[in-house]
Amino acid sequence: MTIPFRRNIARMDGYAPGEQPQEPGFIKLNTNENPYPPSPKVRKAILRETDNRLRLYPDPDANALRKQAARTYGFDLSNIIAGNGSDDLLAMIAKAFIGEKCVMAYPTPTYTLYDTLVQIQGGRTVRVQFPQDFALPVKALAGKGAPVTMVANPNAPSGTAVSTDTLAALADAVSGVLVVDEAYADFANDTALPLARERKNVIVLRTFSKSFSLAGMRIALGFAHPKIIEGLNKVKDSYNLDRLSIAAGEAALSDILWMKQNTARILKTRETLSEALPSVGYTPFPSQTNFILARQTRGGSARPVFEALKRRKILVRYFDTPRLADCIRITVGTDEEIGRLLAAMKKLR
Repeated sequence: MTIPFRRNIARMDGYAPGEQPQEPGFIKLNTNENPYPPSPKVRKAILRETDNRLRLYPDPDANALRKQAARTYGFDLSNIIAGNGSDDLLAMIAKAFIGEKCVMAYPTPTYTLYDTLVQIQGGRTVRVQFPQDFALPVKALAGKGAPVTMVANPNAPSGTAVSTDTLAALADAVSGVLVVDEAYADFANDTALPLARERKNVIVLRTFSKSFSLAGMRIALGFAHPKIIEGLNKVKDSYNLDRLSIAAGEAALSDILWMKQNTARILKTRETLSEALPSVGYTPFPSQTNFILARQTRGGSARPVFEALKRRKILVRYFDTPRLADCIRITVGTDEEIGRLLAAMKKLR
């Protein structure tokens, strides 16, 4: 029997998420989750929603969450859309802007889901190589004439970031929209949110998975000109956030201090990890995220180290690509978790 998938779907590979261990006891430093719990207000908000409300559909516009986001970040409600995680917002952008043979441009290496979403639409990706220092190749990206130019900032998997001025220059140079994927912005020195206010062609995405400790809830926000938000609303799922996610996101935003305290703890541990990595044979890239990409000082594939750590029930991320084959990516966990990781890496030298 032949299954009649669209040709582009039949030919493509799906996105491969980071490994989720099925047995207990792992130190999980591979998917950039926050090691600390969300605000206690989140739990209370979720419990309130379970009181005979789950039988009702959620608000399709997630207004409670969006109104709190408008207060928190200083935007009008018409500038904000909510998503079931940033991946949902990215899928909306692909549906709204990328058709058959349309182009999305982005610097690489970066988040590989971008490529998957374009393939689903039957579009084309134009990948511009980052230089060794991961500076943004503004001129090369702007010259592609793409309807969508995507920049993860800070970038994954490198952890590096570029300035808002650089992104502004790119926004002015591209012929289409510039999407700035700010999944890790709360760990960084800068944000492109002002560009979403000032320019009509900039979309800035924020997720609750990292700094707000809500990866399991799938909540994200998009900020852009009202005309862009209007278009994205045409392609989003009718009820893309459930009642629990809307309540959790609103509560998390109402307790920004809790998030900032946890972020400060992670930044302190990140500094400790960065300073210690050379002693176990790794050179860290400068990170503005809750993870560090580190390259083996001696060169060669880092896969044996990745596999040896996994046997010790420590998960890090390994990317089997020519540019990153000698690197591992380490999520910043608790001080105890990072201490155990470093001790294991020292034994593997």
